[in-house]
Amino acid sequence: MTSDKDPRASAVHYLRQWEVRDYAAMRSLCTATATVWHSDGSGDQSIDENMALLEQLASQVDTLRYDIVRQFQNDDAVFQQQVLHLTMTDGSCSDVHAAMYFRFDGDLIDRIEEYFNVVPLTESTTPIAWLGLG
Repeated sequence: MTSDKDPRASAVHYLRQWEVRDYAAMRSLCTATATVWHSDGSGDQSIDENMALLEQLASQVDTLRYDIVRQFQNDDAVFQQQVLHLTMTDGSCSDVHAAMYFRFDGDLIDRIEEYFNVVPLTESTTPIAWLGLG
């Protein structure tokens, strides 16, 4: 990677733009041919298809906030673990535990891969209940 920008900071900046729903800023951080893959079995999406999906999802979300757990960088790639805290417009809450891979082409994101698990947060789904102990 021959860039003056820190790819780790760029990966976080990309996510922070979704927190404030600035899709134009998110898109500007990606190459024209960027692709996105999720572990939901739907295959690759273009970055524009992914932006449309995020906008659609955001219409059901009241607040969202990322906590970055850790990051690793290797040349033109960043891998990070994170938790996305969601409060939906119906008042329900979920945490999305995820590992994301960002590949860069110069200063821009060219590939995103996201492995995730959604955990609904209700009184009956405390960690003790998940283990069958509550």
